[in-house]
Amino acid sequence: MTQSALIRPAWTPATIALMVLGFMVFWPLGLAMLAYIIYGERLDTFKRDINKSTDNFAAQFRSKTGAARTGNVAFDDWRDAELVRLHEERMKLDEMRAEFDDYSRELRRAKDQEEFDRFMAKRDSAKASQTKDKTVPLIQDED
Repeated sequence: MTQSALIRPAWTPATIALMVLGFMVFWPLGLAMLAYIIYGERLDTFKRDINKSTDNFAAQFRSKTGAARTGNVAFDDWRDAELVRLHEERMKLDEMRAEFDDYSRELRRAKDQEEFDRFMAKRDSAKASQTKDKTVPLIQDED
Protein backbone atom coordinates (compact mmCIF):
# COMPACT_ATOMS: atom_id res chain seq x y z
CA MET A 1 0.00 0.00 0.00
CA THR A 2 1.41 3.37 -1.00
CA GLN A 3 1.02 6.10 1.56
CA SER A 4 1.83 9.67 0.75
CA ALA A 5 0.81 11.27 4.04
CA LEU A 6 3.44 13.38 5.75
CA ILE A 7 2.89 11.72 9.12
CA ARG A 8 2.46 8.03 8.62
CA PRO A 9 3.61 5.07 10.72
CA ALA A 10 7.05 4.78 9.16
CA TRP A 11 10.58 6.10 9.66
CA THR A 12 10.20 9.38 7.76
CA PRO A 13 12.04 12.61 8.51
CA ALA A 14 8.78 14.16 9.80
CA THR A 15 8.00 11.33 12.22
CA ILE A 16 11.60 11.21 13.47
CA ALA A 17 11.57 14.97 14.04
CA LEU A 18 8.25 14.74 15.89
CA MET A 19 9.58 11.90 18.03
CA VAL A 20 12.73 13.83 18.97
CA LEU A 21 10.69 16.97 19.63
CA GLY A 22 8.28 14.91 21.74
CA PHE A 23 11.13 13.55 23.87
CA MET A 24 12.49 17.06 24.33
CA VAL A 25 9.17 18.60 25.35
CA PHE A 26 7.64 15.80 27.41
CA TRP A 27 9.05 12.29 27.26
CA PRO A 28 5.67 10.45 27.05
CA LEU A 29 4.94 12.32 23.80
CA GLY A 30 8.18 11.04 22.29
CA LEU A 31 7.39 7.55 23.51
CA ALA A 32 3.91 7.75 21.99
CA MET A 33 5.38 8.86 18.67
CA LEU A 34 7.87 5.99 18.77
CA ALA A 35 5.03 3.54 19.42
CA TYR A 36 3.10 5.06 16.51
CA ILE A 37 6.09 4.65 14.19
CA ILE A 38 6.61 1.03 15.19
CA TYR A 39 3.03 -0.20 15.67
CA GLY A 40 1.08 2.29 13.55
CA GLU A 41 0.51 -0.14 10.70
CA ARG A 42 -1.56 -2.27 13.03
CA LEU A 43 -3.87 0.64 13.89
CA ASP A 44 -5.90 0.23 10.68
CA THR A 45 -6.63 -3.41 11.51
CA PHE A 46 -7.38 -2.51 15.14
CA LYS A 47 -9.70 0.32 14.08
CA ARG A 48 -11.50 -1.90 11.58
CA ASP A 49 -11.99 -4.62 14.23
CA ILE A 50 -13.32 -2.11 16.77
CA ASN A 51 -15.74 -0.60 14.24
CA LYS A 52 -16.95 -4.06 13.22
CA SER A 53 -17.57 -5.17 16.81
CA THR A 54 -19.31 -1.86 17.62
CA ASP A 55 -21.55 -2.22 14.57
CA ASN A 56 -22.42 -5.80 15.55
CA PHE A 57 -23.24 -4.71 19.10
CA ALA A 58 -25.45 -1.88 17.84
CA ALA A 59 -27.22 -4.20 15.40
CA GLN A 60 -28.01 -6.65 18.22
CA PHE A 61 -29.37 -3.81 20.34
CA ARG A 62 -31.52 -2.50 17.48
CA SER A 63 -32.95 -5.93 16.75
CA LYS A 64 -33.97 -6.39 20.40
CA THR A 65 -35.56 -2.99 20.87
CA GLY A 66 -36.62 -2.15 17.34
CA ALA A 67 -40.05 -2.51 15.81
CA ALA A 68 -39.37 -5.89 14.25
CA ARG A 69 -42.51 -7.63 13.07
CA THR A 70 -43.57 -10.71 15.03
CA GLY A 71 -45.60 -12.33 12.29
CA ASN A 72 -48.88 -11.87 14.18
CA VAL A 73 -50.63 -9.09 12.26
CA ALA A 74 -53.14 -8.31 15.03
CA PHE A 75 -50.43 -7.98 17.66
CA ASP A 76 -48.22 -5.87 15.40
CA ASP A 77 -51.13 -3.52 14.60
CA TRP A 78 -52.01 -3.21 18.30
CA ARG A 79 -48.36 -2.54 19.21
CA ASP A 80 -48.05 0.12 16.49
CA ALA A 81 -51.25 1.80 17.69
CA GLU A 82 -49.99 1.75 21.30
CA LEU A 83 -46.65 3.20 20.27
CA VAL A 84 -48.43 6.01 18.44
CA ARG A 85 -50.67 6.63 21.47
CA LEU A 86 -47.69 6.67 23.81
CA HIS A 87 -45.87 9.07 21.51
CA GLU A 88 -48.90 11.41 21.53
CA GLU A 89 -49.10 11.21 25.33
CA ARG A 90 -45.40 11.99 25.54
CA MET A 91 -45.90 15.01 23.30
CA LYS A 92 -48.79 16.21 25.51
CA LEU A 93 -46.66 15.81 28.62
CA ASP A 94 -43.78 17.69 27.02
CA GLU A 95 -46.17 20.49 26.02
CA MET A 96 -47.63 20.67 29.54
CA ARG A 97 -44.13 20.75 31.00
CA ALA A 98 -43.18 23.63 28.69
CA GLU A 99 -46.34 25.52 29.72
CA PHE A 100 -45.55 24.95 33.40
CA ASP A 101 -41.97 26.10 32.88
CA ASP A 102 -43.28 29.29 31.26
CA TYR A 103 -45.73 29.80 34.12
CA SER A 104 -42.99 29.26 36.73
CA ARG A 105 -40.68 31.64 34.88
CA GLU A 106 -43.37 34.35 34.81
CA LEU A 107 -44.13 33.75 38.49
CA ARG A 108 -40.45 34.15 39.38
CA ARG A 109 -40.26 37.25 37.22
CA ALA A 110 -43.28 38.79 38.95
CA LYS A 111 -41.80 37.98 42.36
CA ASP A 112 -38.46 39.45 41.36
CA GLN A 113 -40.17 42.57 40.02
CA GLU A 114 -42.11 42.94 43.28
CA GLU A 115 -38.92 42.60 45.34
CA PHE A 116 -37.13 45.09 43.10
CA ASP A 117 -39.99 47.60 43.36
CA ARG A 118 -39.99 47.22 47.14
CA PHE A 119 -36.22 47.78 47.22
CA MET A 120 -36.46 50.87 45.03
CA ALA A 121 -39.27 52.34 47.15
CA LYS A 122 -37.27 51.72 50.34
CA ARG A 123 -34.17 53.19 48.74
CA ASP A 124 -36.03 56.26 47.53
CA SER A 125 -37.59 56.85 50.94
CA ALA A 126 -34.19 56.44 52.63
CA LYS A 127 -32.63 58.86 50.14
CA ALA A 128 -35.43 61.36 50.73
CA SER A 129 -34.99 61.17 54.50
CA GLN A 130 -31.21 61.65 54.13
CA THR A 131 -31.65 64.79 52.06
CA LYS A 132 -34.25 66.03 54.54
CA ASP A 133 -31.80 65.54 57.41
CA LYS A 134 -29.02 67.32 55.54
CA THR A 135 -31.00 70.49 55.06
CA VAL A 136 -30.50 72.67 58.08
CA PRO A 137 -32.98 75.46 58.62
CA LEU A 138 -31.49 78.90 58.75
CA ILE A 139 -31.68 80.50 62.14
CA GLN A 140 -31.79 84.22 62.13
CA ASP A 141 -30.36 86.21 64.98
CA GLU A 142 -32.84 88.35 66.71
CA ASP A 143 -31.49 91.75 67.77
